[in-house]
Amino acid sequence: MQYRFLAVVIAAVLAVAGCDDDMSKQQKDKTWHAATPPPNDLAWPLSPPAGLVTRDAPLPPPTMSLALLRRGQERYDIFCAPCHAPTGDGYGMIVQRGFPAPPPLYDARIVAEPTRHYYDVMTDGYGIMYSFAERVPPRDRWAIAAYIRALQRTHSGELAEVPADKRAALQ
Repeated sequence: MQYRFLAVVIAAVLAVAGCDDDMSKQQKDKTWHAATPPPNDLAWPLSPPAGLVTRDAPLPPPTMSLALLRRGQERYDIFCAPCHAPTGDGYGMIVQRGFPAPPPLYDARIVAEPTRHYYDVMTDGYGIMYSFAERVPPRDRWAIAAYIRALQRTHSGELAEVPADKRAALQ
């Protein structure tokens, strides 16, 4: 009986000691650290072994089309809008429920990133955003990245860029 009580107290102390005030910014450990030397004086292979088949070889960006943007919007609304919001302002439904807000997608720092950066963020995660590689296929990641670019243009566009026959619908 006394040992059981002691075990419960030790388990409780360890559980409380593991907590942090800000658990939303935890370090991630990537499985492949090619930039750091491996332990025990081992060496990384300079090239992949012959016959190696990659699991998820990066696809080149597809050509821009209306179908690609529509697919990107559909996938964005499913996977990204809960946090980033349909408008990309970062106040999606998850954020309204207390989760930390991501920066707006039309922030100058984010707009300055290459389109490949958005694909890589969806693949690997970034900050507190987890990887969507298992949920979103590579072609859909490119479609979402293209849609994010279009979404950013809606925030920086000028009325003069809109064709004259379409301007009346905006006013």
